[in-house]
Amino acid sequence: MSKQEIENKVENIFETLLFNTRFIVITAVLGSFVASVIMYVKGTLLVYNGLYLFIEQLINYNNVNEHGGEALVTLLISSVDNYLFATVLLIFSMGLYELFISKIDPASRNPDSRPNWLNVKSLDDLKAALGKVILMILIVSFFEKSLDIQYQSSLDLLYLGVGIMLVSGALFLTHIQMNHSTK
Repeated sequence: MSKQEIENKVENIFETLLFNTRFIVITAVLGSFVASVIMYVKGTLLVYNGLYLFIEQLINYNNVNEHGGEALVTLLISSVDNYLFATVLLIFSMGLYELFISKIDPASRNPDSRPNWLNVKSLDDLKAALGKVILMILIVSFFEKSLDIQYQSSLDLLYLGVGIMLVSGALFLTHIQMNHSTK
């Protein structure tokens, strides 16, 4: 065996070993997937608690105070927050898998059945998909916090209005960026 053949063989073995180390990403994929399932379950438990509170309020209709309604809204908003975060984790898990391990779409499925958000071809695509969902989490959190604030002056209402304008602007810019990137 010549020196060149030995070098080629060593290089081939090293590159194969290096390429196969991509499977370490499976720990992040599985961890994100498990965390996603946990967050979906937590969100569902919050919905269940909200349903329980709602039924309790229906049964005791004459004794319901305004704080019971606020608690119900808070529970349901928190469940949406959990579902959105679970979706971020799921997208992250699927995106990492597609980028480093293998394509998820089996050959037996047609391309029309694949959701657009799952078309991850680069880390930028993954970041853009995650960014949109994170923006939705921030909007829901803003809404949740705006319900808890005690508005005592007109300045507080002005701050709320400015916050709503900033959220609207972020949604508008995201919409423009999405339309621009699809052309």
